[in-house]
Amino acid sequence: AIATSSALNSDQCQPITLMPFAMPMVFIIAQLFPPHNTPCCYSFLLSRTLTPATSGSSRFGVVKTNVPRQISTHYRSFGLSSNTNNSDNTREKDEAQRLRDKAEKLRMEIEVLQNEKETAVGVERTRVEDKLEEKRSIRMRYSAEVPILKESGETVIERVDFPPRHDGEGTSSIIALQAPLPLGMILGEDESIPGAIRIDEIVEGGSACDADVKVGDLLRAITACQMSMETPTWQLMMGGIGQPKTKRFMYSTDNKPFEEVMDAVGSNRMDPDGRPAWLVLERLQD
Repeated sequence: AIATSSALNSDQCQPITLMPFAMPMVFIIAQLFPPHNTPCCYSFLLSRTLTPATSGSSRFGVVKTNVPRQISTHYRSFGLSSNTNNSDNTREKDEAQRLRDKAEKLRMEIEVLQNEKETAVGVERTRVEDKLEEKRSIRMRYSAEVPILKESGETVIERVDFPPRHDGEGTSSIIALQAPLPLGMILGEDESIPGAIRIDEIVEGGSACDADVKVGDLLRAITACQMSMETPTWQLMMGGIGQPKTKRFMYSTDNKPFEEVMDAVGSNRMDPDGRPAWLVLERLQD
């Protein structure tokens, strides 16, 4: 190898004698230590005819060539380029896997956020529904369906609200019932609730008792009858005075004078059809 390096600096080919087992080492050394300081490369040619050789030896010489050094360098770096390509492929695979993992993580985060949003919407919907249901329950507790006289003269059944007179929401409820005359009950003014009419006494066997009216109930409304004169247009033109007509309507007893309430209760006798009286009561819960 030393002789080969010195031969690179001369223009002559110096024959070198090596043992046969040393020939592979020459090729290895030439690959590991290329002639970087020379403008051209040298190829090692094995020859037994360049110069006479002794028995059992081989001769080869260093021959100067004009082959560009880049060719030899290309072949020497072929193995390294393959390794570099494999490394690049591995990095690309790792990067692709990293992107897939990131996309999967984002998908899972979006799914979690969507589930949380749906849960929040469901909770809010349930809260609103519960609140509406509570309002409906309160309205049903403090309302009743009763006959209402319209301006056209028609009577329809409608639900009417009656705000509680007893303290504490939910401690009482509104009920509506019908009872024929005579009612068989005694009314009085409630001492603890100003302007409220109270059932003070129930006659045993009377219609109020049969209708489940109880002592202590507050009378919130009752049907009342009123007579009025109706005069058609043709009668007015002829100088007529009209005809009497009885109207029945719901009368609220809240904050009304006690005597007026008693007159309204007794006016149900004026009903030409003899219909039972409607009573709206507020009753404390047991």
